[in-house]
Amino acid sequence: MRTTAFIFYFLTAFFTVATIAYWYLSGDPTGTTALAFSIALAFLIGYYLHFTSRRLPVQPEDEPEAEIEEGAGELGFFSPHSPWPIAMGASAAIMMLGFVFGWWLLIIGLGLFGATSLGLVMEYQVGDGPGSHAPPGTFPS
Repeated sequence: MRTTAFIFYFLTAFFTVATIAYWYLSGDPTGTTALAFSIALAFLIGYYLHFTSRRLPVQPEDEPEAEIEEGAGELGFFSPHSPWPIAMGASAAIMMLGFVFGWWLLIIGLGLFGATSLGLVMEYQVGDGPGSHAPPGTFPS
């Protein structure tokens, strides 16, 4: 993680030089502002990775003598056939179209985005709640 943090620190320095050069050569406030946001975002990600790397054990990608096999293993659970990411993308597109066609479409898209976000988070939720369909007369253990 430290290596990745330093890559983002390098990007922060690069965007700083590019922003100063762009502002000096063009004088365009819009592009300069966009590049300034790039500086802030690159630094934010770099700082987060650097801060997080201090709390974790040394990762294989940070060791110069590490082998590829050391980074192998389970990375997490990724749902292979979930329809929710596509639905979230479509609802985000509807939200963005709301800026073009009217606030009413933005509100509809915001509601759809909330519903699809809830669907993504609760996709594998199991338990004894209202949607668990436990047989009558049984109690949670």
